[in-house]
Amino acid sequence: MDIKQIQNLIKFVAKSGASEVKLEMDDVKITIKTGSEDSGERAVIQQVPMGMPQQQVIPQQQQPVQPAAQQTQATSESANNEAKENDKYVTIKSPIIGTFYRKPSPDKPAFVEVGDSVNEGDVLCTIEAMKLFNEIESEISGKIVKVLVDDSSPVEFDQPLFLVDPS
Repeated sequence: MDIKQIQNLIKFVAKSGASEVKLEMDDVKITIKTGSEDSGERAVIQQVPMGMPQQQVIPQQQQPVQPAAQQTQATSESANNEAKENDKYVTIKSPIIGTFYRKPSPDKPAFVEVGDSVNEGDVLCTIEAMKLFNEIESEISGKIVKVLVDDSSPVEFDQPLFLVDPS
């Protein structure tokens, strides 16, 4: 079972409302537990090869630390400021699931770099899906402000790829 299948299983369990799911296959045993605690929803995954002894894991009780709470508040404030700043930009999102590539081939330059001006219809990247390379074109004219995905990394449907300043 690969990581994608496990992620899809987690999403399915979370949407179904089940509190616990156990799955045993030939060489893999997976237990997914979801529940509601003070901190919100949680998912616990245990993947153990069959035939190996399982160890009892006792969760440690965590004590809240005041400086960490202050740091979290500062982090959320900076995230809010960044979100407000990004509101003036247009986000170009992935139309498909696949692998994101900034270059047409490894020995060629990237389609676009931060600071480049693009016109509507210009190719920004390619996304490989099922051995087909799909060119993703700009929906608007503007200037590339930020590339939000690393080269050769997997992307999901509707995942933000680029921030474009349309002015």
